[in-house]
Amino acid sequence: MQAEIYKTQLLKTESRQKAFAVLLDPDNLTRESCLHILALSEAHQVDYFFMGGSLVTTQNQAALIQLIKENSQIPVILFPSNSLHIDHQADGILLLSLISGRNPEFLIGQHVLAAPLLKESPLEVIPTGYMLVDTGRQTTASYMSGTTPLPYDKPAIAACTAMAGELLGMKFIYVDGGSGAQKPVSPEMIAAVRRSIEVPLIIGGGINTKEKAEAALKAGADVIVIGNQIEKDPAFLGEISELVKSFDVAAIQ
Repeated sequence: MQAEIYKTQLLKTESRQKAFAVLLDPDNLTRESCLHILALSEAHQVDYFFMGGSLVTTQNQAALIQLIKENSQIPVILFPSNSLHIDHQADGILLLSLISGRNPEFLIGQHVLAAPLLKESPLEVIPTGYMLVDTGRQTTASYMSGTTPLPYDKPAIAACTAMAGELLGMKFIYVDGGSGAQKPVSPEMIAAVRRSIEVPLIIGGGINTKEKAEAALKAGADVIVIGNQIEKDPAFLGEISELVKSFDVAAIQ
């Protein structure tokens, strides 16, 4: 298991360069729609594909990962909701520990089940502190995990939670409003978390406009995650790509 994904992102973070990922939910993709997203993603230099969802009810994931690997060089990183979603075709896996909640099943339980499989797999395993934030409505992630999200207007709680995750050895911190978030994680919370940790910071959920993406990046996100907005507006991916590149140019200057 090589640590190329982690090392690459760590170098980006240390040099203040930004990255963006496209979240692919197997339940919402067909072969045709996946190929369309692949073409757009290659054209606009997407950094990562995150594959998974809070409730995967179809058997599409393996076929979709194979399709991506046959048609793209973009790394595929599993974003699993449980140990059943491990697929060795992918490049890596975010080993998510739901540190914003108090449900032992998602803090360590699923990890115990997955550990023997991951130990023998070629996947790059990236321990990730996962934090759900209340963004105005209950999301599938909070419902399925049986946990209470972090309060939207309590950045200090988020900062201390992220700090604890880093001290426990998490290599990424992922702060997420969840699928269908009514609003993105606030810039105030992102900034507070960024100040409290040194590891790469991923922000997702509710980033459906260029302005929201820019606010997250300015506040301190190292990686932003976009989802089904690119299905609704194919031009959105190009806008995000140009935005991320503009931050990279600023970091070099």
